Amino acid sequence: MLPLLQNTLINEKKWFTKEEFMDIVAVCQSLPGVVAINMATYVGYKKKGLIGSIVSTFGVVIPSFIMILIIAKFITSLGDNGVLMGAMAGLRAAALGMVAVAMIQLTPAAIKNKWALLAAVAAFVLIAVLRINTAYVILMFAVLGIAVTFARGRKTAAAAKSSGQKEDGGGGETE
Repeated sequence: MLPLLQNTLINEKKWFTKEEFMDIVAVCQSLPGVVAINMATYVGYKKKGLIGSIVSTFGVVIPSFIMILIIAKFITSLGDNGVLMGAMAGLRAAALGMVAVAMIQLTPAAIKNKWALLAAVAAFVLIAVLRINTAYVILMFAVLGIAVTFARGRKTAAAAKSSGQKEDGGGGETE
């Protein structure tokens, strides 16, 4: 879904920049549930408020739900059909290709500095090599991101306060 959403939201509709899209994806992946549904809810809310979020969520869920019911009925009637199993393998390969394309296209927007690159490599190692549950890795990096942002905010505020005192000589006198 990400390549399709990226193309629609960034290239066609021009509702978001690549950076905004990356932020949306990050938030939606850290929430419970399917990313596409979370994104539809967010985009609907961003464009039309509460009603937009409700309509867009149902707009994503209902067609998929109906299609899954139809496909499930069809697949159970076929059983272990070799042609069907081959088609499913092809669909898995196509889905992997779409994920790879999305990853390649979004990497420049996501990896902005050495810390982002380090985080991406660390997340890969934690998930792919050490087999840590993806949800735990996402939660860990969300907490880390909040902590870093909070620390930077305090540091910036302290620097601004310190700089303000130097500008007026610390005594508040002006010439």
